[in-house]
Amino acid sequence: MEATPGLIASDIDGTLLRDDRTLSAHTAAVLARISARGTPVVLVTGRPIRWLRLVYDQLAEPLPAICANGAVVYDPVNDEVLRADPLAPELLAEVARRLRAEVPEVSLAVEILDSRQMRHETHYPLRWDADATAIRVVETPEELLSMPAVKLLARAEGHRDPDRFTQLIAGALAGLAEATHSSHSGLVEISAAGVTKAAGLAWYCRRIGIAATDVLAFGDMPNDVPMLTWAGRAVAVANAHPAVLAVADEVTSANSTDGVAAYLEKVFGAD
Repeated sequence: MEATPGLIASDIDGTLLRDDRTLSAHTAAVLARISARGTPVVLVTGRPIRWLRLVYDQLAEPLPAICANGAVVYDPVNDEVLRADPLAPELLAEVARRLRAEVPEVSLAVEILDSRQMRHETHYPLRWDADATAIRVVETPEELLSMPAVKLLARAEGHRDPDRFTQLIAGALAGLAEATHSSHSGLVEISAAGVTKAAGLAWYCRRIGIAATDVLAFGDMPNDVPMLTWAGRAVAVANAHPAVLAVADEVTSANSTDGVAAYLEKVFGAD
């Protein structure tokens, strides 16, 4: 019988949340029960900090979060960024140059100020929010690249297949930055070299004295693969991307049927 995990790490969208981006009361109760018993529960997400409130409002208490695919480690209790690993402006400029050379029609956006704000080019399509206080269009390409960014976002008409588009961009940025994706809409997410969900979670686990072998991790998309291969036990939800299913130790039921909660109840018991 496997040892009880020392820490639970879970992706949010497509894993903890249902397809309508809501968290079931059952899943929230299971997470609260495990956390109350003393096992740390950490959210590990591509989301920016500003999108966490929608999740925290559905939890019994806010949970620590590794945001922006590992670039930001966030303490919600104190509203404090514990660690940030952004792309510096000079690196952003080189990444953008390579992207435009490879895909001239590319549209870019950046997550700045530890992902509390976003800046985007005029033709970049906003899919989720358009909060005028946090999100703003830039006047020039130079303005877009003028501040450190915890994540660079790329979209392009004609590149709707996220797997192929990510492969194309990863090739163009090899050795310079990380490229991954967590959507079905052709969005590619770019971080500084070495910045992944695994790296952000590893830093947090070292901080609180948890070994990788004691981590139980859940995910569903390619941006989860580094975390799942790093963790001692990796579990994919049934709706996961083939790349995630390929590296997972086990598969639980889908996000729409509380797959994470069902697996945790097998491990920790159900009340």
